[in-house]
Amino acid sequence: MHSKVPTVTLGFWIIKILATTLGETGGDTVTMTMNLGYLAGSLIFLTALVVLVSVQIRADRFHPYLYWATIVASTTAGTTLADFADRSLGIGYAGGSLSLLICLVATLGLWYAMEGTVSVSTVVTPKAEAFYWATVTFSQTLGTALGDWMADSAGLGYLGSALVFAAGLALVAAAYFFTRLSHVALFWAAFVLSRPLGATVGDFLDKPMSDGGLALSRPLASLIIGIVMIACILLIPQRAAASAAAQS
Repeated sequence: MHSKVPTVTLGFWIIKILATTLGETGGDTVTMTMNLGYLAGSLIFLTALVVLVSVQIRADRFHPYLYWATIVASTTAGTTLADFADRSLGIGYAGGSLSLLICLVATLGLWYAMEGTVSVSTVVTPKAEAFYWATVTFSQTLGTALGDWMADSAGLGYLGSALVFAAGLALVAAAYFFTRLSHVALFWAAFVLSRPLGATVGDFLDKPMSDGGLALSRPLASLIIGIVMIACILLIPQRAAASAAAQS
């Protein structure tokens, strides 16, 4: 048996960061450039996410394009949901980040309580996959709020925040290779950190120069990132992760 999520390799993280960057520029394209607003954008991307997750769960095996399309849907939904909560509802970056962190921890805790593990190698049943995608969505939304908090409230700017999150990922990678810390815990730490990295890079690309960005066209940036991401999926070997049963 094999999991319906990909093997975690360097290529996985490259595509994941591209997906999170695309989620930021794509979400902002709909809510800001197209001026549909955060609520409408959230409803659009949540609908797409629910449909793709349903198809993903019903699939009988790992499909690279379906998997990464679902990841992109979760990042765009995360972008618009975080912006809606932080800005439209007035929760603020700190409040939004804390609320989402609680939701993420609670989801992981419930998953562990019911399945005995939160390892991606166990994502072979509909229940485990539902927990996986709920965790992914909360982590993507949390990453958006964290990225905005660091860039705006903490005053680090988009590029400075991206460097902070990149350094955080480097530390997680070092812990993976040189310590005996749980690889499952380190995976989820890296998964969360890769989202604000992509979010801040996306904001750096498309925000006005007066705000510290490059003022690139959001639709054009999204198109280019999407093309690069598809090329990476084609060129980087994509295979399903071995399930826990197969490893035993």
